[in-house]
Amino acid sequence: MSGNRVFFDSNIIVYLYTETELVKKRQALQEFISNDRYISTQVLNELSNVGFKKLNLTVKEVQDISSELVSVCYFSVVDYKTIQDAHVLKDRYGYSYYDCLMLASALECGCKYLYSEDMSDGQIIKGLTIRNIFRHP
Repeated sequence: MSGNRVFFDSNIIVYLYTETELVKKRQALQEFISNDRYISTQVLNELSNVGFKKLNLTVKEVQDISSELVSVCYFSVVDYKTIQDAHVLKDRYGYSYYDCLMLASALECGCKYLYSEDMSDGQIIKGLTIRNIFRHP
């Protein structure tokens, strides 16, 4: 892989598999293939939930997507240290706990960017820049 170290929030990954948001799908795919991709166990869990509830995917389809992502992304496991780091970020920055867990994972991976659709675009946290890729086509 070559490019920037980018942690992908599940809300960006979902667009890779949508059939209704084709403009966002194209933008997400371009960013996905152009960068070093990082995800975590949390991303797979959230993607599974959305896959079942909103995309109406089967268990097999969700399993296949998860396997595909793990094979093409650097993958981190949310552990106790990640949780503790998320607590500190929550206290300092006020994001939701789950957003802080995403931030903590991205920081642990040494990522330069966190691509997310629902956090403060352009905010820098400990050298990690949050970017909404749909605002920066």
